[in-house]
Amino acid sequence: MQFNRRRFLTAASAAALATPAINRRAMAASHSGPIKFVSILDQSGGLDIYGKPMVDTTKMAIDEINAAGGLLGREIDLQVFDPQSTIQFYTQFATQAAAGEKADVVHAGITSASREAIRPTFSRFKTLYFYNTLYEGGVCDLNTFCTGSTPAQTVEKLVPHTMGKWGKKVYIIAADYNYGQITAQWVQKYVKDNGGEAVETEFFPLDVTNFGPTIKKIQAAKPDMVMSALVGGAHVSFYRQYAAAGMNKSIPIASTTFGVGNEHKLISAEEGDGMICAYSYFEEVDNAANKAFVQRFKDRMGDDAPALNELAARSYEAAYIWAEAVKAAGTPEREAVIEALRSGAGYDGPSGRVAIEPKTNHANQNVYLAELKDQSFNIIETHENQPPTDTLLVCDLVADPNQSTFKFENGLEAAGIEL
Repeated sequence: MQFNRRRFLTAASAAALATPAINRRAMAASHSGPIKFVSILDQSGGLDIYGKPMVDTTKMAIDEINAAGGLLGREIDLQVFDPQSTIQFYTQFATQAAAGEKADVVHAGITSASREAIRPTFSRFKTLYFYNTLYEGGVCDLNTFCTGSTPAQTVEKLVPHTMGKWGKKVYIIAADYNYGQITAQWVQKYVKDNGGEAVETEFFPLDVTNFGPTIKKIQAAKPDMVMSALVGGAHVSFYRQYAAAGMNKSIPIASTTFGVGNEHKLISAEEGDGMICAYSYFEEVDNAANKAFVQRFKDRMGDDAPALNELAARSYEAAYIWAEAVKAAGTPEREAVIEALRSGAGYDGPSGRVAIEPKTNHANQNVYLAELKDQSFNIIETHENQPPTDTLLVCDLVADPNQSTFKFENGLEAAGIEL
């Protein structure tokens, strides 16, 4: 057969103009073996009350995806590491996942301190990172996707609702690290914005179990309500001690964290009744997708099934959001998946529609307010498709994608937000 130079150049030009989707399919076809998904979540130590359900629902999502044929004809290989509520182990496992395992994606971190310890590692090794825990907002990083709710989505609704119900003098208690400190500032801002007064703000290390002196200070201050941003197994002691002192009958509590570690199942109904919280998911959400999700989870876990909360549901939904982006990209390669995620990737899950907001790599999501009664939450308000407006104030990855920062690291005023 004779060589035709004109025909060759025409074919070469056509190949050069092939769409990215075709190139991605070819790239995916050139790879074999499993797609590597790594989870780094606390299953022991003081934060295991959060981590265990998150791991359970992550495993459930991956098993479901694999049972349906995997992704792009490939199985997902899930590896789970337990950092034991220790930052040192988080950094160790993050390096192992990125450099050793060469994970395609890592879903990891509960506290903001753990997130900030490992986020630079994933950026450095160009490993796609998902953080699926509610937090204080402000991460602005092209490589990081934050799917948990932020204060503008939840606390902004919780503060005016409870102030309208109970009164405008608010006593704030919070965990003494990034999340508690910055969330307390958001509470102070929303209290002020709604004409209230933050009469006192106290912070507590995660290992504190004696809240007697603080309860006496609350009695003396006589606020209309307490707003709690306490975190971890040790801090459950506050609610027991508060009820033992009879305080829950006179000064009610709202919380930005209570229940996401199933604390409402750890204390009695008498100790917890009347508390009000706001999250993007409660097990009691009334829709068909959630009812089916809860039933599948209970069937899977049997008598050991914990209650489901935002952290557990969002871990499940985030795995599916990532999977949908991989399918849209035609490859698990990081840059292509990031592009797909930022092009409107989302999932209709048990909490409702969750979709990535491209300026911040956070999620637009539904928000629910609920009141605790007999160890279950009764939903009293629903706010659909709420954007992460707090992080939108300080982050625009569309205008400047070359960012890898935590904008609220030094507080809200340092980020230009007036308290």
